Amino acid sequence: KKVEAFAGQRVVAVSAGGDHSFAITADGAVWSWGGGGFGRLLGHGDEQNQLLPKKVEAFAGRRVVAVSAGGDHSFAITADGAVWSWGGGGFGRLLGHGDEQ
Repeated sequence: KKVEAFAGQRVVAVSAGGDHSFAITADGAVWSWGGGGFGRLLGHGDEQNQLLPKKVEAFAGRRVVAVSAGGDHSFAITADGAVWSWGGGGFGRLLGHGDEQ
């Protein structure tokens, strides 16, 4: 079924995780929807589930070129080559920060 929330926008990439999904639009914006567990799984800074795609404001002013939804964590790459991660940080290494935060 077509995701009508993107009517009038050009989606250039999508990624689906266990409970959440992402889309990147042609302007480099990231949109997420699904389960908001692990505190920030969707990138909105809360644990709210999203039934419809919602723009991830944390990337305002940045152009995202790739995004990947994992089981309980997510990654994005911005046009400047920076790698961003969020979600569950179990095992001390999942997010690449050397801790479980």
